[in-house]
Amino acid sequence: MKVVSIPRLGCAFAAVLLGCGGKGPAPEAIPPVPPPGLFADAGPGVEDDFGFEDDEGEGAVAPAQLPAWAQEAARQITAHADGKTRAWERLAYVADRFGHRLSGSKALEDTIDWAVETMAKDGLDNARREKVMVPHWVRGKESLRVLGEHGRELRMLGLGMSVGTRGALRAELVVVENLEQLQRGDLDVKGKIVLIDQRMPPFDHERQESGYGHAVQGRSRGAIEAGKRGARAVLVRSVTAISLDSPHTGAMQYEDGVPKIPAAAVTLEAAEYLVREAARGKVELELRMEAKHLPDAPSANVVAELRGRDKPEEIVVIGGHIDSWDVGDGSTDDGAGCMMAMEAALMLRELELVPRRTIRVVLFTNEENGLRGAKAYFEAHGDEPHVAAIEADSGSGAPRGFGIASEDGEVVRAIADWSPLFAGLGATEIDKGWGGADISPLMDDGVLGLSLQPDHSHYFDLHHSPADTIEKIDPANLQKNAAAMALMAYLLAERE
Repeated sequence: MKVVSIPRLGCAFAAVLLGCGGKGPAPEAIPPVPPPGLFADAGPGVEDDFGFEDDEGEGAVAPAQLPAWAQEAARQITAHADGKTRAWERLAYVADRFGHRLSGSKALEDTIDWAVETMAKDGLDNARREKVMVPHWVRGKESLRVLGEHGRELRMLGLGMSVGTRGALRAELVVVENLEQLQRGDLDVKGKIVLIDQRMPPFDHERQESGYGHAVQGRSRGAIEAGKRGARAVLVRSVTAISLDSPHTGAMQYEDGVPKIPAAAVTLEAAEYLVREAARGKVELELRMEAKHLPDAPSANVVAELRGRDKPEEIVVIGGHIDSWDVGDGSTDDGAGCMMAMEAALMLRELELVPRRTIRVVLFTNEENGLRGAKAYFEAHGDEPHVAAIEADSGSGAPRGFGIASEDGEVVRAIADWSPLFAGLGATEIDKGWGGADISPLMDDGVLGLSLQPDHSHYFDLHHSPADTIEKIDPANLQKNAAAMALMAYLLAERE
């Protein structure tokens, strides 16, 4: 595809779009997790949280040095967000009227229709559906029981895309500490139900690190590794560090040539109970899962635009994913990201801040269990000149900043120079990071990717669980995140 360069924008930005897309194979998890290399230090001389370097300050950009039009845009957008709750009100409507939005469900398609109609009423250009065929996995009824005199029923959720059990599956439990122990073959698992007790560490506030990228491997590959060794089913400890006996679902994988065995998640409490019982002696389990795969179903990406005034053919994408898992109402993952993108475009239109390049809102379908929307968008639009893409899929905590998917320190420094503009929104931490799953095909093709980064210290407490509901979303934070996305998109799309 054609990669667009942008002239200077108050910093050394000419090279921002050259070779910055994070090329290479997509990570194995679906959705993919950030490649670890993108979170290494960007190198010496990178600015601190407010755009100033930690050394003598050579090359740092003070607020007064930034272009007047950029400062004025930041002022207007920040003021426009103050005291407003429109994004939250829309998210609450979606949550209350449609609920969860699993691919293949009527609720997802009704939400897509609502989003198209709403953005058309907002005055965005060419609001439309773009057809995507998506997997149609249905959970059905499911249960997990410990058998015997002291048995009990345990809370669980089948993992997305798992096969079912075809009735009651009864087998002995065997516990492994993590995926690595299962792969080493330390224990005989043939004919048994394996529990992978892979723990997610407490959130590291100093490094802003969740540990999700490593912990999720047990969920992603557990059925493959257990199936290779003759297990009848696999259970995984929910991928979270905090639990009130809430199970967390998520996507899992199978591999050609390996038996497909049922896979489910148990709560942290259930996992620890099973570990204790297994240490006392033989444990028999009964697992029932009606999960099944239906033929692919029609769905759609939602697309609408704030058309650029001078170079409308050049595009900045902003968005999140409109589908969710079939538990909770998907407000954190990722209804919030969709409302941020819709609100960002509307705020710019209301302020008459129409940039030279087109800002395109894309609400991707089927991120959770297939990435079909991301792939379809790239197939349809990959040849168009994209300036950048911003994804919001980390919840809606207090705004912190942006991650920049580039291993080029000059690119990171160039965008970090804008951080003073975001001070009024609290989003000044602009540094090396990852863009996101839905924009990964664009990034692999050389497009600059950014991720909106709210505080996510509690994100995985809710992630993929029944606890992901609208009541967890702070209206003020949601509006500020939308404003931060609007400002970043405007800066990327505008030029002197």
